[in-house]
Amino acid sequence: MTERSDLLNVISSKMPELSKGQKRIASFLTEHYDEAVYLTAAKLGDIAGVSESTVVRFAIELGYDGYPKLQQALEELVKNKLTASQRMKVSYERMSNNSKHLLKSVLSADAERISATIDEINYEDFDKAVGYIINARKVYIVGGRSSSALSHFLNFYLNLMRDNVVDASTGAVAETFERIYRIEENDLLIGISFPRYSTKTVQAIEYAHSRGAKTIAITDSRKSPLINSASISLITRSDMVSFVDSLVAPLSLINALLLAVSMNKKDDIAKGLDMLEDLWEEYKVYSSSIQKKYL
Repeated sequence: MTERSDLLNVISSKMPELSKGQKRIASFLTEHYDEAVYLTAAKLGDIAGVSESTVVRFAIELGYDGYPKLQQALEELVKNKLTASQRMKVSYERMSNNSKHLLKSVLSADAERISATIDEINYEDFDKAVGYIINARKVYIVGGRSSSALSHFLNFYLNLMRDNVVDASTGAVAETFERIYRIEENDLLIGISFPRYSTKTVQAIEYAHSRGAKTIAITDSRKSPLINSASISLITRSDMVSFVDSLVAPLSLINALLLAVSMNKKDDIAKGLDMLEDLWEEYKVYSSSIQKKYL
């Protein structure tokens, strides 16, 4: 019930069964769902002229376990439409009504996202994705906006494991396409994007798909615009934390991908890493000195 049309259909179908107060809530959600995402049950009740308990009963009537679940559905509905300041407002409202210390609240929420990803991810698709990465002639990686941090991380370690890895997560759309325009059937493009979805990443995965290349989408939902052009989709939780994206669960997924690739090619990778260690030592890439403290 997270899509706009589904939510409106459910509200419409339930309308004859609702009380007068619940109908006022339903009308407000239908007309102002983008505003309702900010509201606690108490504030929504004030606006609709009903009690907080009426709002909770309304959420249950729609099929949710309680108001927080309905609010999550509203967040899912509008998260790709909210501006940065609106996202901050949603977060502020949520944190203001949370008795936990901010640090504990954020870390707990990230732990829940990882736990949810463990329960929901398709393990067969994960194994197929590992095979795609190992067997591709060339691997292209695209992640726009905040997801570029993930794409750079994936690129850094994947480059230590195999040849022909291209990080196409540049700032400009034109530069990205200049890096991927030769992609072909035996290649792989990994597209990484979360709300608000990067147009560049969506276009890149569509282009790779049109060229017959394998494509992996690392994203947050089956409703993501990356899904239609993905050979495999790896779904991992990423929710709003103020205007900052929570990328803990996606990063953990990428760590798992890298570890799986390294385990499948451990002998080849070990030889390469030994060569790199010699180079790092020769060119003093890492500091070997220990800082001394002087009184």
